[in-house]
Amino acid sequence: MALVSAPSATPSAMVVCPHYLASTAGLNVLSQGGNAVDAAIATQAALSVVYPAMTGLGGDGFWLGYQASSGQLYGLNGSGRAGASCDRDRFTSLGLTAIPQRGPQAVITVPGGVSAWGEMHQRFGRLPWADLLQPAIALAEQGYPCSKSQARWTRANAEFLRAYGGENNPFLPEGEVPTAGSQVTNLPLGKTLRRLAVAGSQDFYQGEIAEQIVGYLSALGGWLTRDDFAHHSATWVEPISTTYRGHQVCQLPPNTQGFTVLQMLNVLEGFNPHTIGHGTTDYYHLLVEATKLAFADRDRWLSDPDFTDIPLGELISKPYGDRRRARLSMAVAQGYPTPEIGGDTVYLAVVDGEGNAVSTIQSLYFDFGSGVVPPELGFPLQNRGSLFSLAPNHPNALEPGKRPFHTLMPGLVLNDSRPYLVLGTMGGEGQPQTQLALLTRMLDFGYAPQAAIDLPRWLWGRTWGEASTRLAMENRIPAEVRQALEQRGHQITEAPAWAEQMGHAHAIQLNPDGLLGGCDRRSEGAIACL
Repeated sequence: MALVSAPSATPSAMVVCPHYLASTAGLNVLSQGGNAVDAAIATQAALSVVYPAMTGLGGDGFWLGYQASSGQLYGLNGSGRAGASCDRDRFTSLGLTAIPQRGPQAVITVPGGVSAWGEMHQRFGRLPWADLLQPAIALAEQGYPCSKSQARWTRANAEFLRAYGGENNPFLPEGEVPTAGSQVTNLPLGKTLRRLAVAGSQDFYQGEIAEQIVGYLSALGGWLTRDDFAHHSATWVEPISTTYRGHQVCQLPPNTQGFTVLQMLNVLEGFNPHTIGHGTTDYYHLLVEATKLAFADRDRWLSDPDFTDIPLGELISKPYGDRRRARLSMAVAQGYPTPEIGGDTVYLAVVDGEGNAVSTIQSLYFDFGSGVVPPELGFPLQNRGSLFSLAPNHPNALEPGKRPFHTLMPGLVLNDSRPYLVLGTMGGEGQPQTQLALLTRMLDFGYAPQAAIDLPRWLWGRTWGEASTRLAMENRIPAEVRQALEQRGHQITEAPAWAEQMGHAHAIQLNPDGLLGGCDRRSEGAIACL
């Protein structure tokens, strides 16, 4: 991790994200008079260039923020819907029992991230739209050092990129996987960003960019249409929250899994953290068991609320938390199977000098998403729709026009109705678990953001292609703690120190005397501040 700018004694504006060049882009926008929303859009655009396996114009995005001038908390759902002709029968008629995870038939939801950029700028932006894309355009056209992450994930996905990326794929210069540290460009993406800068975000859905995406998908046998793109829009939503030891913890409503963290906190509130202690066997056991209880509800209910009547108010209520807590045993681990979930994502946090705060997260779902890269556009299309179920009675069953179950969940904590913590992480199944770790460490035990992120982490469930549901724990967690957890019935897998499967977490804490930031050392990220 590197600091982009030497922090002042009391920084008043900050950008934190998983790549230092993108943090620089956001910081430059702040220094030019832009606000937190401007900086976040510029940072997201830059990440689409320098972190292409994790995010890009072909993915979805969610925004949770606070506008200081009005004291308003807001949420924006920038996830896409399944195409009008993308129904279960199309897959079952092909003899499929699940939606393919790669290729054109994995691309069944419209990418919503760019629409979220446009909505955010129209409502809250200060600098001209075109100015916000210039840092990303410069990176794409002038080049940047290929990160270890990009080289590794390109190598892992070269088969899909060659199969579905057309000729002159920018991620395989001269047909080869780039080496870490080599200078790479993405001229097609630079051209696309230049077009968006002039034509606006709607060109992605109603103009030439939409036409190119649909044309290429159609040639490969995909099913999204121009009408699917033209009818897409991001949706303003009311954030949801619970209180936890005097703090208001805020998330976005379904179709995100944000409510799981609120459920976990309601369960934990009945325990004394100082009796439990941080880093003890009881600490890890309690947080894992609370996760299982919340995930059981998530997997039963989480879907597009336009298609499923989700009892959200009940699920995040204190009385329901009390009832769920009664099912938790501190002596024995409960078993619980979970579905396999991917987790390649980017999270970023921005606070400006006026007190505006932005918590935003964007993703392609799997690394390089579907692997489909429309020629001359320079970005991969997401495969988020592959998470739909083909079982008709499943809450996340595929329906035309439906948004899928979403792992993305930006977080925000308020004190006295003003932002106190802006936090989030990549990591699919690990997102609520890592947020829970950060929240307990900072709110219960007083750790600063960087220390909370640096402490050892764990991941319960099935993710990253694993065959079974296990509790992965970094080997920095003492062996005697892991052994004691096994004695309670946890199936432990030892993970290496700083394992990337634990995700890239970032946070900003707003204190009366300035800001404190935390950036995950597992990423190529940076804290940038003024």
